[in-house]
Amino acid sequence: MAFSHIVRFTFLLVLSASLVFASEPSPLQDFCVADNTSPVFVNGVACKNPSLVTADDFTFSGLDKPGNTSNQQGFAVNLVTVDQFPGLNTFGVTVERLDFALKGLNSPHSHPRATEVLTVIKGSLYVGFITTENKLFSKVMNKGDVFVFPIGLVHFQYNIGDCEVEAFSVLSSQDPGVVRIANSLFGANPAISDDILSKAFMLDKKTLDYIQSQF
Repeated sequence: MAFSHIVRFTFLLVLSASLVFASEPSPLQDFCVADNTSPVFVNGVACKNPSLVTADDFTFSGLDKPGNTSNQQGFAVNLVTVDQFPGLNTFGVTVERLDFALKGLNSPHSHPRATEVLTVIKGSLYVGFITTENKLFSKVMNKGDVFVFPIGLVHFQYNIGDCEVEAFSVLSSQDPGVVRIANSLFGANPAISDDILSKAFMLDKKTLDYIQSQF
């Protein structure tokens, strides 16, 4: 085999391996309904005995109900994970309902383990994400529109319309995680040093103390 072919084959092999290990493990059986009572600690949730599984394990009800948006952000999320929906176990997906009051905001955040696909059901949202090169990709979305937020990138959604907004998202991880930028920086426990935050955001200590008090 020519050297160039060997190099090409090696590159494809490494690329294939990296793609495989970049996602959650594939299930080795038809399903692995979560046994949330199991004391066994695994990377995920232990499986229930298949003989004890029923159709109810593959069903979740409640996403028809709006969340409580009576808060400072005017936003509510109902995240349905394997804890509430055992049938999701090992499938690498999570679903959520998002509700926005007028001018409601899902503040800048990221999901370290998941790509998010959002669909607007009612109203209008201004959404966007920021790349690692600080480029903003943003769009105004209306009913029926779909937007994708790449894994790990900071993103947001803001209600710019004249009515409440209802949206649904699917995330490509059983445990997507969420890192809210403002909360993480100004609400850390124990707190991040004032010197670090003051220098990073070019704020005086009085202003910084006020911002931290809000979190």
